[in-house]
This record gives sequence, C-alpha cells and structure tokens, in this order.
Amino acid sequence: MKIALILIVLFNSTVVAQNALVEKANKFLSSLPDPLKQKAQYKFDDEERFNWHFVPKSRNGISFRDFNPAQRDAALDLLKSSLSTQGYQKATAIMELENVLREVEGRASSDKYRDPFNYYLTIFGTPEDKKPWGWRFEGHHIALNFSSISNRIESSTPSFLGSNPGIVRSGPEKGKEILKDETEIGFTLVNSLDADKLKIALISETALPEIVSSNSRKAIPLTPAGLSYSSMNDQQKKLLTKLLDTYVRNYELGFSNKLMEKIKKAGIEKLTFSWAGSLKPGAGYYYRIQGPMLLIELDNTQNNANHVHSVVRDLTNDFGEDILREHYEKEHSNH
Repeated sequence: MKIALILIVLFNSTVVAQNALVEKANKFLSSLPDPLKQKAQYKFDDEERFNWHFVPKSRNGISFRDFNPAQRDAALDLLKSSLSTQGYQKATAIMELENVLREVEGRASSDKYRDPFNYYLTIFGTPEDKKPWGWRFEGHHIALNFSSISNRIESSTPSFLGSNPGIVRSGPEKGKEILKDETEIGFTLVNSLDADKLKIALISETALPEIVSSNSRKAIPLTPAGLSYSSMNDQQKKLLTKLLDTYVRNYELGFSNKLMEKIKKAGIEKLTFSWAGSLKPGAGYYYRIQGPMLLIELDNTQNNANHVHSVVRDLTNDFGEDILREHYEKEHSNH
C-alpha cells in the first residue's frame, strides 16, 4: 500500500488528543512481532538516542519496509499525534518526494535508495505516564526527536526537514515546494532591510555550504550573530516573528505553544537574523535565527540552489535535556 493512500485515511481522522500519546506509542509497539519490537526499542538512556542524521543511510530501528499496512498506520498515527497538521503534511510530503528523486535520478522502480518506505522509527524507553521516554522518526531529509514525560511532549528537537528538489521542476508534481514559507518569508525579510541593516545581517556574500550545526549532539550559538530584533522596524519584526512561527508551528499544538512561550521568556528582543549568499532565489543562500536558547538554520546551495535543508535546535533542551534533568532531580529528592 502506498503511503499516499494511508495519508488520506489519517488526514480525515479526528485530531489526536495529546493525552493519547502513550496510547499511540504502545499501540504501535503492540502491533509488532517480538523480533521487530526488539529492533525498534532501546533503553531511554542508550547512546543511540543521540545518533541522529538527515542523509540517506541505514539506521538503527525499524523502517516502513518492515511493516505491514496496519503497522504503517500505527506508525503514522504516532507521528501525527506528535506534530501539528502543517508539520505532519511537510514530513509526509518529504517522504513522498523520494519518488520524484527516483525519477529525476533515473533509478529503477525497484530501487530502495530512493524509497518512501525507507524511513525509520525507534522508541527509547517504555511509553508510560510517569517516567521519561522518547521516540525518533528519521530518514532522508527528516529527523524528528521527541522526549515525553507525564504523557506530554516536552522536547521536539533537534528537528530537521529538508527538500530535494526544493521546487519540483517537471513531471506530475511540477511546482511542488514543501518548504515554501520558510523560503519566501526569509527572502521578504532580508530584502526589506536598508543598506545599513543589511550590512549587519549579511554575514557573507557567499552562501554557507551547509547548516553549521550539522548533526551535532549539542548545538552552540553561532557567530557572527547578525541583525538584532530590537534593531528592526515594525514591519521587519513582524516578518521575523512570522518566520519564527513557521518553524515553531510544525510541532504538536501543546508543545509549540510551550516552545514559543519559552522563546518569549528568553527575550524576543534578543533574537538575531543573519543571511549569507544571494538576495534573490536561483542562487545559493543561507540564513539563521538565533537567541539565548534557540538556533534555526536554513540553507539552499546544492543542485543549483534547489535543495533545501532546515533545522531547529533548542540550545538548552535538545533531546529533552533540561526537563529530564529537572525530573531526575525531583526523583532523587524523593529518596
């Protein structure tokens, strides 16, 4: 069964309540025979939890190629419960884009290197209400890492979404652009800057070749920082907020609201915006937004600037580090 057919069913289903997260994860695990379950599940504190990447490669865990239709439904249902509607649509569209790449690269229909089923799901710990657990959804151009406590998502970073091609140039999907808002709002913002502000925001006339933070376990603030939010006019502040919202609203509603509040508490006025490369589409470009606890990067340099990478890092809470620290401290104090 093609993923597209599965998606039709899931998009028409009711919105999953956040308190069903544990139920969805356990439903997926219970659908697996023991050999697959053993491959899918690691201890929560296993180092494998930090072994993430966004390139096409073999991964630990189990892939959609291992699943029967019911197991695929359960896996996608867990994904849907962990993302917003827009985030889910982007992730599943990226999966389907492997079919376009297969044709662009002239690969056989049986090719498994470009395959919408070549995406992996891994559970860390035991999904339950009172103890921390997490899960990862990963494959080419997707890396989503979730950490949960008390039946709520408490961390959804690091998260990576990419698109190759950035814009489909031919065929039945011609014109499709999955990360359109991330691109268009970025260009609108950088081109709204006057010469003095652009001089601060433009950190390089040549695009950076890749996201700087890569797949590092821990991201750090990058330099130069660029133009500060407080130095922007009202229109530019609105554009930066809109661009920020484009990324944050990919997550499940409860978590996205919590993340936005955290960004505001750390100081919206402390956010900065920087750009490198072309100020017009068609040539390589890169930008980043960062603040005291946040780093967002986007680059589009490969394949004649038609191959987009984007990443969101919580500098204090990737892989749920800060909330897990608080949890363990409470647990320790109770003994």
